[in-house]
Amino acid sequence: MMIGASRIQGEQTDEGNIALLIIDVQQGLFEKPTPIYKAEELLEKISTLIGRAHQSGVAVFYIQHSDLKALLKGSANWRLHPRLQPLAIDQIIHKQHGNAFEDTNLDEALRSRNITILVVTGLVTHGCVRATCLGARQLGYKVVLVEDGHSNYNKQAARIIDEWNQKLSAENIELRSAAEIEFYCPTSK
Repeated sequence: MMIGASRIQGEQTDEGNIALLIIDVQQGLFEKPTPIYKAEELLEKISTLIGRAHQSGVAVFYIQHSDLKALLKGSANWRLHPRLQPLAIDQIIHKQHGNAFEDTNLDEALRSRNITILVVTGLVTHGCVRATCLGARQLGYKVVLVEDGHSNYNKQAARIIDEWNQKLSAENIELRSAAEIEFYCPTSK
């Protein structure tokens, strides 16, 4: 199925412009006592999606959380994971709440590009990924959650991922695997 500028399983629609949101993939979250579940696999999938988006001219937004504890703005823990290297054309949005739309210019930045469809990946499943997906739906965006492209650092991580995939699907958030998402930018004639 194709959504906007994203082709999924070979079908095509013209629903609107698309953006890739990478939520809170920050160094400090990879240094918790309980490690990020399947961290290397997650980083590889996110890197692949970023590469596909860049090749197709799809907008990439990095969301970066800050707080007064583990992710103090400007600290080493606050920085994006070193595997992520934003390009000059990418947007970086700083936030202080779970929902990346709350008290940020994310909605304005997306609407200024006529983006109506969001592909969401990142950390953590039951925190900022959940809150941002729900916030996006409330604002009228079509949301595609990369069902195998979000994680957390809980001992029950696999169960939490499955549980929230089901709950978010029930909220009209589309689930797709990273392998199913192929960004596509139609050529003009």
